[in-house]
Amino acid sequence: MFDAEPVFPDRPIRVAITGAAGQIGYALLPLICTGRMFGMSQKVSLHLLEITPALTALSGVVMELEDCAFPILDSILATDDPAECFKDVDVAMLVGSFPRKAGMERKELLSKNGAIFHGQGEILEAVASKDVKIVIVGNPANTNALILSYFAKGIPVQNISALTRLDHNRTVGLVAKKLGTSVANVEGVVIWGNHSSTQYPDVSNAKVKGFSQSIVEAMGGVEYLEEAMIPHIQGRGASIIAARKLSSAMSAANAACDHVRDWLLGSNGRIVSMAVHSSGEYDIPKGIWYSFPVQCSRGGKFTIVQGLNVSDFSRARMDATAKELTEEREAALSLYQ
Repeated sequence: MFDAEPVFPDRPIRVAITGAAGQIGYALLPLICTGRMFGMSQKVSLHLLEITPALTALSGVVMELEDCAFPILDSILATDDPAECFKDVDVAMLVGSFPRKAGMERKELLSKNGAIFHGQGEILEAVASKDVKIVIVGNPANTNALILSYFAKGIPVQNISALTRLDHNRTVGLVAKKLGTSVANVEGVVIWGNHSSTQYPDVSNAKVKGFSQSIVEAMGGVEYLEEAMIPHIQGRGASIIAARKLSSAMSAANAACDHVRDWLLGSNGRIVSMAVHSSGEYDIPKGIWYSFPVQCSRGGKFTIVQGLNVSDFSRARMDATAKELTEEREAALSLYQ
């Protein structure tokens, strides 16, 4: 485990996790409590939320947390009341969402999740820390972030993000495997757009230690990207479901931990991918939550990295995923107007 200067030296950091008894929550909690998120010098207070029928399962999770005797775990609150869970929290990791079922139209999925994130947005605005940092993990994550922000207008848009770090990590892992190197040597991968099958994993600006040639060429050229790499990343979640008969949990939890750690402690100059509010950067429509290349600085600040080369190949894919997000926004907001 690593150590870092505590975000709050004089008190525990209060972290809310929704859907805490689910697969991702179960995988995420040990990462937080062993210092992977905030370091070994930062005490942590966990606020765990579940739906009422899952409270018994959550009580079992709490027993396991107690039995682990984690040195940095200061306290645990387990509840089915969002107002109690979100009270004074510094970080909210919104994992719980309504899953897409067979035959379900996108608008129905947005409606189901809209009800969840509508309510959670209002409550977070009312009771959370005024500087709360929120990451949406539950899908459709980008548009769930938009819905939450719509109903939590008092929370700055830059404090609300959605998880695309899983896609980022998947791409880093694939590049390293393809080139026979360590993931530590891969920098500059970008995920553009939606956490969906339209996302664009971009390696055109990436650099790999020990490779002087273009990474695109080293990996097999544009043909390889178009026919193999991009579909592989876009469909990786479905491939894992087909193999496990369950969705990604370990890798999603790890990515959520990476996302919050870099956001709160800084990414040390590295480019990482986060879905954040668009103000028109790279000619992306304003007002959607779109995955951009960002650099994070300590304290929960980030900047969208400007000036990256965007080829015609990239532009078409960036625009396609932006179109999907714009359509999702219109469908979601039509439910409330």
